Amino acid sequence: MKNKNEMSLEFDALSVNEAFARTVVAAFVAQLNPTLDELSDVKTAVSEAVTNSIIHGYEMEPGKIVLSCQTKENEVQIVVEDSGKGIEDVEKAKEPFFSTKPELERSGMGFAFMEAFMDEVEVFSKKGQGTKVTMRKKIGQALSGEASF
Repeated sequence: MKNKNEMSLEFDALSVNEAFARTVVAAFVAQLNPTLDELSDVKTAVSEAVTNSIIHGYEMEPGKIVLSCQTKENEVQIVVEDSGKGIEDVEKAKEPFFSTKPELERSGMGFAFMEAFMDEVEVFSKKGQGTKVTMRKKIGQALSGEASF
């Protein structure tokens, strides 16, 4: 298939790896020649998803995060998965300012930021089994063509 590329990696659910995840995704998405704003949007969304896995999924306990990216034509799909505690009520968790960790001074804007910066965000979670966040974004308005993953 033309113009398709993918990568996947697994890393420890540690706060220091949030910056690593951002950098890896930025380097991978660079092949699509994004604007600085598009790149910033993607990096912010990845940061939020990875941070959610660390803080809420694993509650700062040991665990693994799987990050995968796929490009096709002018679109990137990013998946962040954990095997943590899962989200009891995904719709409630997506509400702006909702946080299950207010004592950590969390803003409750993680999903709102992901949805603002990406074209599509899907969240699948099962209590006690983990969460999978899939995000998609078209890069470059000058390019045409529909991507379908």
